[in-house]
Amino acid sequence: MNRSAPLEGCAELRTRVRELTASWRSAGRYVPRSDSWLRSFDPEFSKALAADGLIAMTFPREFGGAGRSNLERLAVTEELLRAGAPVAAHWIGDRQIGPAVLRHGSRALQEEILPAIASAEAVFCLGMSEPEAGSDLAAVRTSATAVDGGWLISGHKIWTSHAHRATHAYVLARTARTERKHEGLTEFVLDMHADGVSTTPIVDLAGEHHFNEVRFEEVFVPAHRVIGEVGNGWRQVVEQLSFERGGAERVLSSYPVLVELIAHAAEGDDRELRSLLGSLVARLAVLRRLCWDVAGSMDAGRAPVREAAALKYLGNAFEHDVIEALRRTGSCREPSPDGVYGQALLASPGFGLRGGAAEVLLSLIAREENRS
Repeated sequence: MNRSAPLEGCAELRTRVRELTASWRSAGRYVPRSDSWLRSFDPEFSKALAADGLIAMTFPREFGGAGRSNLERLAVTEELLRAGAPVAAHWIGDRQIGPAVLRHGSRALQEEILPAIASAEAVFCLGMSEPEAGSDLAAVRTSATAVDGGWLISGHKIWTSHAHRATHAYVLARTARTERKHEGLTEFVLDMHADGVSTTPIVDLAGEHHFNEVRFEEVFVPAHRVIGEVGNGWRQVVEQLSFERGGAERVLSSYPVLVELIAHAAEGDDRELRSLLGSLVARLAVLRRLCWDVAGSMDAGRAPVREAAALKYLGNAFEHDVIEALRRTGSCREPSPDGVYGQALLASPGFGLRGGAAEVLLSLIAREENRS
């Protein structure tokens, strides 16, 4: 790959994103916040990005994309996260469902779903986690039964962000009972407005509603809505999770806190704080390089399973340490849930769980290392 071409494209893209986010902020159309990729939902902002070619950037042009590299997409996502922009409406579809459909979906599914993601008309939620399954994704019990023309899906998902707003769901379901729980799984795209779909809100510590429980009662899914091969869902979902775990959102969810910390360090002469800040900035530089390497691997056609797991594990620790560093300044004795510190603190319990707990990630890294 010509490394200078992506770098030149990245600089231009960063400028475009900064101008767009600055114009929306100055007009009072959003307030920057931590964890914006999960908690800050604005379909109109997503559509503005889509109109400027800043969603589905890596999709082929025939499906509404821009045919750009994952390295260029990384530049855009970094700037959006730095700005704390309201990107939750398109994030999941753009980040992982679109790439999964591109890799494994039928032509009919690609033609139906990819342009809708690229235009920000499709809003996806993830039907992966289930009650009592914890981080054991292979323990899913949601079932899919073959019928004429498609499948009937029945089951129960939990921690499904923005299911109450989504137009579509990605659903991992069991299509066969086997002795090995990793076998007999299949991936589907399901219409959230179909008969038999119901959602129940889960309100978090901040009093916000983005989590949900979702129940499926014999929901019909047309045959072409299967992603890839029936029964091959485990291999495909592991690949898809590398797209989920390997992005800048695993590093920059608490970026507004880092900005606040820098401001505190600039105001005084606290050498210990400045030393701590220097350590955090150095770690951030390394993590950003890991993001770059993951994006480069995706451009080379690989699913960087091990690298993405390592990035998420290290990135989660960094995000927590940034929040703890601001707490140590003593300026957050009475944190407001609407303030920079309070928002990040209330969101932080989820940092190490979504996308896989630390133990799962370490096990995955070790397993992938043994295979290499």
